[in-house]
Amino acid sequence: MKILVVEDEPKTGDYLKQGLVEAGFVVDLARDGIDGLHLGETGDYDLAILDVMLPRLDGWQLLAGMRRAGRELPVLFLTARDQVEDRVKGLELGADDYLVKPFAFAELLARVRTLLRRGSRSKEAEQLRVADLELDLLRRRVTRAGQRIDLTAKEFALLELLLRRRGEVLPRSLIASQIWDMNFDSDTNVIEVAVRRLRAKMDDGFEPKLIRTVRGMGYVLEDDAG
Repeated sequence: MKILVVEDEPKTGDYLKQGLVEAGFVVDLARDGIDGLHLGETGDYDLAILDVMLPRLDGWQLLAGMRRAGRELPVLFLTARDQVEDRVKGLELGADDYLVKPFAFAELLARVRTLLRRGSRSKEAEQLRVADLELDLLRRRVTRAGQRIDLTAKEFALLELLLRRRGEVLPRSLIASQIWDMNFDSDTNVIEVAVRRLRAKMDDGFEPKLIRTVRGMGYVLEDDAG
């Protein structure tokens, strides 16, 4: 996990960097807002810790610049300001948490870990991946090897179910109840047809084949299917 710290007070900045490194993080330290913004826009960070009162560019401007650049990483503000209006302003700009100086490092570390867990869960919730297949839940978009794959609503729901339970053989009865909200009727071939169409779109012309039929049992999605 990589963390950006922007803090102009030398002792505080060094103290934060040392403590976070000892806790197992990779840390970049900037001493003013301009340098912090450059790192924030160009670096690949999992979290940023920003002081509010910074030279050349304050923490609020720095956060606004990062958000404009499309950086959606969690942000924790550190500040000596304890005014409610200041905290509200930071949160409205898109900060995730606010810690008032002086603070105990143990509390900061606990908040950092909480924000990182939250950010990790949110990424998982938005995208599902296996091999070179990616399913974006927010945009309702599927790509394989960078190629866009157009799916119907039912095909998308079926692929999402298979991805969420990858490696697990899903019986036709479960697929019927989850996707079509119906009891499985052995006389209907709706499941077979849907799987065949989905497989034609996302497996034909690609390697490895991801969807496999387990005879007499159901279907499984796994990245080592052959």
